[in-house]
Amino acid sequence: MKLNNSPITQHKFEGIEFFLKRDDMLHPQFSGNKARKFMYLLQSEQPQIKTLISYGSPQANSLYSLAALCKLKGWKLEYYVDRIPDWLRDKPIGNYGGALKLRAKVIAVHDTSFHPVDFIQTVRCPDSSCLVVAEGGREQDAQHGIKGLADEIVSWSQSQKSMDFVVALPSGTGTTSAYLQQFLKPYGIEVITCPCVGGKDYLIDQIQSLNIDSLPQIQQLGNKHHFGKLYHNDYQIWLALLEQTRVEFDLLYDPMMWQCLLNWHPNNSDKTILYIHQGGVLGNESMLPRYQRKFGR
Repeated sequence: MKLNNSPITQHKFEGIEFFLKRDDMLHPQFSGNKARKFMYLLQSEQPQIKTLISYGSPQANSLYSLAALCKLKGWKLEYYVDRIPDWLRDKPIGNYGGALKLRAKVIAVHDTSFHPVDFIQTVRCPDSSCLVVAEGGREQDAQHGIKGLADEIVSWSQSQKSMDFVVALPSGTGTTSAYLQQFLKPYGIEVITCPCVGGKDYLIDQIQSLNIDSLPQIQQLGNKHHFGKLYHNDYQIWLALLEQTRVEFDLLYDPMMWQCLLNWHPNNSDKTILYIHQGGVLGNESMLPRYQRKFGR
């Protein structure tokens, strides 16, 4: 199965005309940047593999994406987390709930005193029938699927006349933005991103661990953001995006990127933005009620 050539639509937000690469529409379950990063797993032939093992947050986009991947491949998924909140265990929603429906096995290790990575290595001890994937898909093999995305962008941009494009997307580990920068730079297309999990230094360290020399253009907000914390500006931006574009974006990452773009655009109005939709909207099932409780509907 090939997942490629997601549509590109045109929109306006706060007076900014932009194009939107709809990677959220690649597949009903396996989509967004995680689909691109895990494409190599989908396309690989590894008949000895029966179980895929990974780790992270119980509401991570990668959990649901890996669960969808395992369903497509006929593998089992073991996903290790530090803990599962009681409210989430009692009422599974979002990425966690979606992954359970796809028969993922989500295992909390907080009672063992091990970090999930250490638990996998020293207690689980994967054998040759297991494949271990790093948190969030921060793997050098992720570049294969991202190269496909870059090729689609280049092909499309060359059909657009007299436009100077920049590609914009938020970053967690920076894997997607960094590899896009590497593949698009020869064509004169710059990539803009912002750090959503840590600060700029953290993002640079994550990218350099992949042995990538060319960094994307990294924008930052003036005020420090703590990952997963609720911010009124983020909520307002998300609501405005939904109202003005009629497209649902991710509540955790996209509002930060768009705040950076609103600051960046006045000095770069000659550039045309191609924004990469990261998918991940299933996570809004748990984030949106938190925002509504705190700030109202």
